[in-house]
Amino acid sequence: MKTPYKNIYSVLKLNRFIVLAVVVCALLSSTFSVWIVFNTNQKALNSAFAINTDGSIIPLKLVTQKENFQVEALAHLDLFHNYFYNIDAGNYERNLEKALWLGNSSVDNLYRQKKADGVYNRLLQYSLVQKVLSTDSRISENNGSYSFTTTTIFEINRGSIIDTYELVSSGNLITVDRNFPNNPHGLLITKYFENTLKKLNDESRKE
Repeated sequence: MKTPYKNIYSVLKLNRFIVLAVVVCALLSSTFSVWIVFNTNQKALNSAFAINTDGSIIPLKLVTQKENFQVEALAHLDLFHNYFYNIDAGNYERNLEKALWLGNSSVDNLYRQKKADGVYNRLLQYSLVQKVLSTDSRISENNGSYSFTTTTIFEINRGSIIDTYELVSSGNLITVDRNFPNNPHGLLITKYFENTLKKLNDESRKE
């Protein structure tokens, strides 16, 4: 008995199916390989390291976060000291209200103390203008906690007399939720304290 030949169309259909299956498998394999390479590259970028000054290794992502924090913190401190000390009879209420958003009760207590001492009454009575000339902040970290020391140079215009002062203040910084426009940097000043205040003469200003 002779073996019947297979229909040529069935053979071609089977071959076409096999070719299509191979092509699909190759495409899937190539796509998966590309995804693996891309994913590995992304993990490598996120896991890049930098060398600290003491020789220790720090994840580059952490370095970037710290750099961003430094920028935000310096801007926050500059904003606060300008609001709190850059005041005159016309803007002091508005500026102090903005400054109180940037600190906790330690700032509010200092404000109340100055108010009780008649600082703002004298501002109104004698039409004084207190202008911030510069702020210089130093931020340090200790076990995830941030502290700062800020040197603020400001002048008080009494009309015919202009006196210049140097104020050194300190405190801590903590992160909070951003609150636009009241607290755009998402930081809060705590344990704020005015350490020293001295009057600068003309010679010290030139130096």
